[in-house]
Amino acid sequence: MAVIRLMTINHYDAVIQLMQATPGVSIRDADSRESTTRYLERNPGLSFVAEEGGGLVGCVMCGHDGRRGYLQHLVVLPEYRRRGIASALVERCLGRLEQLGILKTHIDVFRSNTKAQAYWERQGWKRRTDIQKYSYVCNGSINA
Repeated sequence: MAVIRLMTINHYDAVIQLMQATPGVSIRDADSRESTTRYLERNPGLSFVAEEGGGLVGCVMCGHDGRRGYLQHLVVLPEYRRRGIASALVERCLGRLEQLGILKTHIDVFRSNTKAQAYWERQGWKRRTDIQKYSYVCNGSINA
């Protein structure tokens, strides 16, 4: 059974390895150790890892802007899926956000990641069709 723990920057290398081993997950400049440190410090107590057998088998990063919650990088190793680990990670995030008075949460999913889309829809999350997302990168980096 996986144990859910608070994510710290000490988990960074294992989280990056987990993300690299997972199809459909993209690692960008924003996932650097420095950026991740800032994210965890800005959003204390909201990101989690799942450990089993002495290793990291899942993770989720969670933050908020004061009004809405945001999940990033929900990842569970394929051989550990369908065991409730992803749901446990998400429930932990949503519970913490609710304690902060944040009742609506978003997640971005690549259009090409049909497995992730199916997961979120099975969990009752609704695909948005009423908005378009736009991004701007200040320094012109293509990998931010």
